[in-house]
Amino acid sequence: MRRRPDLLCHLVALTTVAVWGTTFVWTKLLIISGISPAQIFTLRFAAAYVLLLSFSLATGPRGFRLMAGSVCDELMMAILGVTGGSLYFLTENEALRFTTATNTSLIVCSCPLFAALLIRICYRTERLGRWQMAGSVMAFLGMAVVVLNGRFVLRLSPAGDVLAFTACICWAVYSLLMKTVSGRYSTMFITRKVFFYGVLTIMPYYLFVPGMPPADVLLRPQVLANLLFLGCVASMVCFLTWNWCMARLGAVRATNWVYFNPITTILFARMVLGEQITPWFVFGSAMILAGMYMADRVRHVAA
Repeated sequence: MRRRPDLLCHLVALTTVAVWGTTFVWTKLLIISGISPAQIFTLRFAAAYVLLLSFSLATGPRGFRLMAGSVCDELMMAILGVTGGSLYFLTENEALRFTTATNTSLIVCSCPLFAALLIRICYRTERLGRWQMAGSVMAFLGMAVVVLNGRFVLRLSPAGDVLAFTACICWAVYSLLMKTVSGRYSTMFITRKVFFYGVLTIMPYYLFVPGMPPADVLLRPQVLANLLFLGCVASMVCFLTWNWCMARLGAVRATNWVYFNPITTILFARMVLGEQITPWFVFGSAMILAGMYMADRVRHVAA
């Protein structure tokens, strides 16, 4: 019997990726204000953890869970915090110091392909059909067209490209582990653990670099507003909705929405910064949408 696509899940995934696409602008404004990418990550994840912990405690002792059911599961939560938090954000941001934003975007946004392959290797029951893989590849090529924007010139930088690829693999591993734990723990619990271990594992970084920015910088209205948006909306709300989508849609189908990230970034930059929309953007966006539709539609027809 043919299943209908879960439209609500797809809309939530699209909205989540759209919000994440805007974070590049807010992060850039914070960097201009003198806050480093690592400090931004620490502050936004710490704020999200405190808010989510407070909400969990407010539900009452019976609805609150501190630890996972086993040492192995708790270790998985720690790895989720590293791959979806500290190591992912550090390698992605550090890559920009050594290579171009184009290289970084292309490599990091290719994570859906690697996530699909990794899940296929680890879960033999997860079959990737010919049309599903073709749709994913088409969406990837469309993402490349959007990012390159008609300028097909890439500058190789081994250090930066390796860092970007590390971020790509981190998100693929995060997707794999989410598939493993999402059936046994609530989205709220998993997300709270991701924030906790993300903040905990970033702490050794500050043994080598300066700590937090001064209070007078953090209390500037624009800085405070940007940090609150990144912590409350882009971190707490979006990680909750994303983990929920992965549990409902599956890691492969949900992660394909990452291809849409450059589209939302460019559209937001057009509205805020007045950047121009080119025919390459329109063509690449159409390829992304067609590829995602192909991969998802064929899956349902086969079912």
